[in-house]
Amino acid sequence: MDGETLYSIGGLGRRTGLTVKTIRFYADRGIVPPTTRSPAGHRRYGIDAVARLDLVRTLRDLGLDLATIRKVVDRELSLPEVAAAHAEALAVQIRGLRLRRAVLTVVAERGSTPEEMELMHKLARLSEDERRRLIGDFLDIAFGGVEADSEFAGIRRSLTPELPDDPEVEQVEAWVGLAELSQDPDFRASLRRMAEYHAADRAAGGVPGVRRDAVAVVRERVAPALAAAVDPASPRADPVVAAVTAQYARIVGRPDDVDLRRRLSTRLEAADDPRRERYLRLLSVVNGWPAPESLAPVLGWFRQALRVRIPG
Repeated sequence: MDGETLYSIGGLGRRTGLTVKTIRFYADRGIVPPTTRSPAGHRRYGIDAVARLDLVRTLRDLGLDLATIRKVVDRELSLPEVAAAHAEALAVQIRGLRLRRAVLTVVAERGSTPEEMELMHKLARLSEDERRRLIGDFLDIAFGGVEADSEFAGIRRSLTPELPDDPEVEQVEAWVGLAELSQDPDFRASLRRMAEYHAADRAAGGVPGVRRDAVAVVRERVAPALAAAVDPASPRADPVVAAVTAQYARIVGRPDDVDLRRRLSTRLEAADDPRRERYLRLLSVVNGWPAPESLAPVLGWFRQALRVRIPG
C-alpha cells in the first residue's frame, strides 16, 4: 500500500461527486468497503474504491438492485451476464408499458367507458398462448369438422392474428377489435355458414379443373362491369350474370336454373357480411399485411343483379 493515494470518506466524496452519506451506505453493506483505516479508526479508501463507486453508480442508474450490484463488483457474477439478464427484464417492462400506452391511447380516441377500457386492458394483456387460444376457439367453431380439406387448414392459418411483442397503437386497437369480433355469436355463426357452404360446393360433383370458389368467380367476372359502371339491373348486365351462374353450375354439377341462382344468392349473402370484411381489415393491421381488397362492391353489384333476375 506504500505510495498509494488514500482518501478519507469526505475526500472520496469530492473525488466521485457522491455524498458522504451515500458512500457510508455502500460501505456498510460491503459494496465498497474501506481499503484500510487510519490509526484513529477512520476509513480510508484507495483508487480502486473510486472505480467501484463509479461502477456502482452506473449500475444503480440502470436499475440494478444492491444485492446484484455487490455480486458484480465482487466478481461473483460477470457484468455481461448481469447486463443481458437486466436488458431482458427491461424489455419485458417496456413491452408492458407499450401495451398500456396503446390501450390508454385507444381509450382516449374512442371515448371509451370504464367497462370498455377494462375489457381492452384485459384483452391487450393476454399472453401469446391466451391470444392463440381465444382465436383458436373462434376458428374451431367456424371450421371444426370441415377443415380436413387442406384448403381449409390454409384458410384457418390465414385468419390467425400474430400480435408483435412491441405492437404499435394501431395494432393493439386492431387486436382488441378482432378479439371482440371473435366473441360475437352471430358473427361466429355467419362464418360457420360460409365455411359449410364452401365445403358443400367443393364436395359437389362438378367439372374437374373448374375454379371451385364462387366468391372468386364473382370477383373475376364482375370487376370489369363494375369498373365500366354497368347498371346491375340493365340488359348490359345479363352476360355477366350468365357467365357467373354458368361457371357456378359447373362447380356444383347442377343445371343453371332458378334453384341454382337462389343457392348462389344464399352463399353470396353469407360472404357479404361486413363483419367478415372488418375482421380481414383488422387482421391485416395486426399482422402488418397490406390492406385487403374490399369485396363489398362486387358482391353488392352481383347480388343486386341476381336478385332482379330471380322470379318471385
